[in-house]
Amino acid sequence: MADIVNRQRKIDLNENELSLFADMAVRNTVEAKNRLPVIALVDDEEMKRLNTEFRQMETTTDVLSFRYLEEAFEAPETLGDIVISVPQAQRQAIENDLDVMDELRQLILHGILHLCGYDHDTDEGEMDRREIELRKVLEINY
Repeated sequence: MADIVNRQRKIDLNENELSLFADMAVRNTVEAKNRLPVIALVDDEEMKRLNTEFRQMETTTDVLSFRYLEEAFEAPETLGDIVISVPQAQRQAIENDLDVMDELRQLILHGILHLCGYDHDTDEGEMDRREIELRKVLEINY
């Protein structure tokens, strides 16, 4: 099962359910090659710190992905790290009339696709199309 590290305490979540979802998402994402992510659930303050450090953007964001480089680490079974701001996910869920768990599933899938090399900023819609396709397969409400 995918490792979930919950570093926030304000929003109660079913971490086991998220881990099982990540496993299912990886099985349906051929590009992941059955390698699992490590998922960190954080608060806005921690996400702002990470976003500032790694993207030079002094604001929180919903999800960040950090891909493992096989040459640099001997962790072939690991896809990389996904960091999710749970308060930001909750705000987005409310905005989109979704359950927070559905929003977190979407963000996990989004992070997995980034770890597989997709980049919606540069790929002319390829990542968005793949994400929509997988949302249907994985039965994610959106």
